[in-house]
Amino acid sequence: MENNNNNPYSLGLEKNAANYAALTPLSFIERAASVYPDRTAVIYGDVRRSWSETYQRCIRLASALRKRGIGQGDTVAVMLPNIPEMLELHFAVPMTGAVLNTQNTRLDSETVAFMLDHGEAKVMITDREFSDVVHKAVRMASVDPLVIDVDDPQFTGGDLIGSMNYEQLLAEGDLSDHWQPPEDEWQAITLNYTSGTTGNPKGVVYHHRGAHLNAISNIIGQNLPPHAVYLWTLPMFHCNGWCYPWSVTAVAGTHVCLRHLQPEKVFELIQACGVTHFCGAPVVLNMLLNAPDQAKAQVDHPVTVTTGGAAPPAAIIEGMEKIGIQVVHAYGLTESYGPSVFCAHQDEWDALELEQKAAKMARQGVRAPALEQLMVADTETLEPVPRDGQTLGEVFMRGNNIMQGYLKNPSASDAAFAGGWFHTGDLAVWHADGYVEVKDRSKDVIISGGENISTIEVEDTLYRHPAIMEAAVVAKHHEHWGEVPCAFVTLKEGSSATEEEIINFTRDNMAHFKCPKQVVFAPLPKTSTGKVQKFALRAMLKDLA
Repeated sequence: MENNNNNPYSLGLEKNAANYAALTPLSFIERAASVYPDRTAVIYGDVRRSWSETYQRCIRLASALRKRGIGQGDTVAVMLPNIPEMLELHFAVPMTGAVLNTQNTRLDSETVAFMLDHGEAKVMITDREFSDVVHKAVRMASVDPLVIDVDDPQFTGGDLIGSMNYEQLLAEGDLSDHWQPPEDEWQAITLNYTSGTTGNPKGVVYHHRGAHLNAISNIIGQNLPPHAVYLWTLPMFHCNGWCYPWSVTAVAGTHVCLRHLQPEKVFELIQACGVTHFCGAPVVLNMLLNAPDQAKAQVDHPVTVTTGGAAPPAAIIEGMEKIGIQVVHAYGLTESYGPSVFCAHQDEWDALELEQKAAKMARQGVRAPALEQLMVADTETLEPVPRDGQTLGEVFMRGNNIMQGYLKNPSASDAAFAGGWFHTGDLAVWHADGYVEVKDRSKDVIISGGENISTIEVEDTLYRHPAIMEAAVVAKHHEHWGEVPCAFVTLKEGSSATEEEIINFTRDNMAHFKCPKQVVFAPLPKTSTGKVQKFALRAMLKDLA
């Protein structure tokens, strides 16, 4: 582009300290504490802390970490449940310039050791509940991190394996030791590892700018009001809790922490704390729907749940709406800071029958405010597919809430960003109204006799069977057709159904070639975020064969 020195807007209008600051979610907690110091920031059992108290704890923790040599470019690894300390670390660690690596609480020692080494962790903060796994991982790892225990009185068991506990570390900090925001908003803020179902997990790097923008995007996408009361049912380690530690703080809301996900406890806290919002995978919503009726009857005020991580069956959306909980469907990946697409509600949907409305809401939707562009296109040519709701393509994204890249893996980063778009690996159709509907992961789609079968579509039908509590579909080898669907189902307690009954039910409700040819009754293996582990189901299928 030719430089036009005559452009009046190119001279004397440079960035300076008065008109520019690097975007960072750290500014949210400083504002919450200064504007609403006495408002409740955290509820956890008998613990109640205001925003001023929470902010002071973050300052002290950041100071203590700096005194121990932690600063820009260092990694602080964390394996904790949804407790107040986990929230504080989302602010305290980046206040030092370091990078927060929140680890999946269901990982094995070998994987944890890999992540400690790959991220070059200087500190590992853990909890007695995970002491066995973490202790083995630290001994296996090449790095030698400072190990800190959170000694939570709400948990009984496990061991203290660190050199000190969290409160002792906090006491080392100086409240007058003020933190500095990043000079560059592109500076890394967190490291999140992908699930790693095949090979080692990849380290996804977030920056301050993306975390700030995606937090704001969540507020708009979920209609998060000032002083929302947010219940932590979604693991805070997963995509940094979809950025909600920062979103809820930005509206000076209240974080209601929940160590273990128990449906009855969820409903109890919704009522007792006046919870207005929470998040969870469809499997979490299904657990809530199957809670005792007495528990569900406690919901007597407006509550909104954002669901994602897997496509929610329309039947689950219908069920949640019936018990008075409004559903917002979000879609995203670890690489997109969690939610980057929302199924934005249209007023005319309210006139539809509940089943039709739920079908609209089950689509992934349109780009979130922070996402610049979204398209469904041919995987090879990047040519957009027709908006006909039929033609299958891959979902592509670009914008400020896409990761920096994969840590120490430039080839994987280059592949993910080929053609100037982030390649999600999800297959979808594009509807005439611009809404995207994911049909499958590219690795999960079933090709039977040359026809593509969406496992999501088959699962959606299975969830409508009155006896089925959970369902997942994978491909089964077939001599003639190549592949056919096989359904794994878990029945509701006290219900019964035969394989023949379930297959006949699907044949009554969808094209016959899409119907399962086999039904296996078994519990569904899941990740800690509620995603069904289809690779494990495929292995079970091989064993059955």
